[in-house]
Amino acid sequence: MTYFKHLAELLAAERAADEAAFNGLTAGTGAAQRRALGLTWYPVAIRNTEPVRGDYINVEVERTTHKELSHQIRFGSSVALFSNHDNNDRINGTVTYLGGDRMKVTLLTEELPDWASDGKLGIDLLFDAYSYDEMRNALKAAEKVDNHLVQVLTGSSAPRFTTATYSNSDLNLSQQNAVKNILAAQDLAIVHGPPGTGKTTTLIAAIRALTDQGEPQILVVAPSNTAVDLLSEKISELGINVLRIGNPVRVTERLQKLTLDARMAGHEQLKEAKKLKKLAAEFKNMAHKYKRSFGKAEREQRKALFDEAHRIMRDVAKIEEFVSDDVISKAQVITATLVGADHYTIKKLKFNTVIIDEAGQGLEPATWIPILKAQRVVLAGDHLQLPPTIKSHQSALTTTLLEKAVALHPQSVTLLEEQYRMNTAIMGFSSLKFYNNRLIAHALVANRLWKPEDKPFTFIDTAGAGYEEQAEGTSTVNAEEAAFIVKHIGAMDYVGVSVAVIAPYKKQVDLIKELLAETPIEVNTVDGFQGQERDVIYISLTRSNSDGVIGFLSDYRRMNVAMTRAKLKLVIVGDSATLAKTPFYSELIAYVENLGGYESVWEY
Repeated sequence: MTYFKHLAELLAAERAADEAAFNGLTAGTGAAQRRALGLTWYPVAIRNTEPVRGDYINVEVERTTHKELSHQIRFGSSVALFSNHDNNDRINGTVTYLGGDRMKVTLLTEELPDWASDGKLGIDLLFDAYSYDEMRNALKAAEKVDNHLVQVLTGSSAPRFTTATYSNSDLNLSQQNAVKNILAAQDLAIVHGPPGTGKTTTLIAAIRALTDQGEPQILVVAPSNTAVDLLSEKISELGINVLRIGNPVRVTERLQKLTLDARMAGHEQLKEAKKLKKLAAEFKNMAHKYKRSFGKAEREQRKALFDEAHRIMRDVAKIEEFVSDDVISKAQVITATLVGADHYTIKKLKFNTVIIDEAGQGLEPATWIPILKAQRVVLAGDHLQLPPTIKSHQSALTTTLLEKAVALHPQSVTLLEEQYRMNTAIMGFSSLKFYNNRLIAHALVANRLWKPEDKPFTFIDTAGAGYEEQAEGTSTVNAEEAAFIVKHIGAMDYVGVSVAVIAPYKKQVDLIKELLAETPIEVNTVDGFQGQERDVIYISLTRSNSDGVIGFLSDYRRMNVAMTRAKLKLVIVGDSATLAKTPFYSELIAYVENLGGYESVWEY
C-alpha cells in the first residue's frame, strides 16, 4: 500500500529532524549543562541491584542533589548509566520505574561494571529511538494487513453499522448518541469533543456500556501518560477491573495499585519467584568474587555459578510470565499510551474494541500500533484544537488520523454539542468559526459572570499606542503589552477566582511570568494550557507591526484552544491595526464589538 510507504517516509524525516535537534542540544555538553537542560540526573547513588529476565540487571538509583530541577526522563525512556571518571564508562538501559527522586533502570549487562565504584555516577537521557522503531514496525505490519478496518481508515471502504439502543439520564442527548454510535459501529466510531463538552464522561459511559454487554476486554489508549492516567482513574472509579500498563506520571496511590507490577506483587506465585531471584543473586555474587586472581579451576567455578544463576532466572522468568498473563487475562480494561500498546506483556493480545482518546494529538504512525490489535476502533478528540508537536518543518504528519477519518467518514462522527465550561459569549466565536455554530452552553454556565453586569468577553485594542513588538531570538516579545496586562489584572481586584495569562510566544510568557512573580497567577503558552480551564483568562497576542505580520497567530487551532479555556471572563489584548489585515482576527474583533466588549487602551 502506497499509503503506508508515504507515512513511513514522513516518519523517517521526522526521526532525522528529532535526532538532529537532540544531538544539537547535547553535543559537547558536560553533565552539569545536561542536568540544567533536564536531560541528566547527576550525581546519583546506586541503592539496590537485582537480576531480571534476559540476564540483565535492574539498578535502583537515587539523585542525591539538585532534586528541585525538572527533567524530561520518563518511564520507558532509553538512558545510559555513566561515570564522570572516564567518557567511555557508559552502559545503556531502559527506565522501568520512576517515582520522586528514585529511578529503576534495566541495564543491558549481567553485572555492574568495575567503574561503577569509581568517580561520580549519573543517568543520561538518550534519543528515543524505541518509539520511532515501534512506529516504523507498525507501519510495516499495517502494509501487510488487508482487513476491513484498515480499508476503512485508509479510505477504500465505508464503515458499517448495526442497530443499537442506549439511554442514560446522566448524559445529554449528543453524549447518548455518541455512545449509541460506538455500540452500533462495526469498525469505526468517532467522538468529536469540542472544549468543555464532556468527552471523557462520554467515553467512560461507553466503556461501562461495552463491559455490561459482555465485551471480554477493551484496550484504551492515549498519546500522553497524563491522559492515560486520567482515564485509568475514572474507569477504576466505576468498579471496573482496569490494568495500567506502564508507569503512571500522577503518583496517586490509587493509580499505583492499577499497575501490572502492583497487581503481580500481590500474587501468591510471586513469593516463590522472589526467593529464587535472591538465590540467583547470591550465586552471581559468589561468581563475582573470582574477579581478580584467575586460574583454570576458578574460571570453571565462576562459569558454573553463572550457569546456575541463569538456570534459576529462566525459572523466575517462567513464573513471572505466568503471573503476568494471569493478571492481564483477568482485566476488563487495559490502558496504555499509543506506543505502550506494544509492551511485551500485551504484545500478542488482540481486542474487539480499541478506544483512542486525544486522537487529535497522536502522531498517525503511533496510532497504528493499537489499531493493528483491533477489530473496531473508537477515535475520540478534537482535530480543531492543538495538533501533535513535530520537529520536521511543515510536515504532513500534523494531519492526524482523526482529521482524515472525520473528512472521509462523516457518518461515523458524533459531535458533542453541549458544553459545560464557558459563558455563551465566550463560547460563541469558537462555535461559529470551528463548529458550524452548533455548540450550546448548558443552562448552568450560559450566563455565569465574574460579577453582576460584568462583560464576559473583552477585546482591548492597543492600536496607535506605540506598543511595538521586539524580536528575541526565534521568539517575539511586547514589553508594553505585558506591562498593560499586569496593570489591568491588578486594577480588577480578582478575589476568589482563578486567573491565568496565555501568550503564544515563549519570551512573552517569560516576561509576564516575571512581572507576576509575586502572585498565584499562572502564565503559560497555549500548549501548556491544552485541556485546562480557569475562571478568568487573559490572552496577550503580542504581535504589533506595520506590515500586518502575525506569524504564529495564523495557526487558528491554537487560538481556538486559547479562547476556550475561560469560564467566566475572557480578555484579549492586541493591536487591531496589525491583526485586522487577517480575516479571522477582523471577524473576531467585529464579534466582540457586537457584544459591546470592544475597548481601547486609550480608555485606560
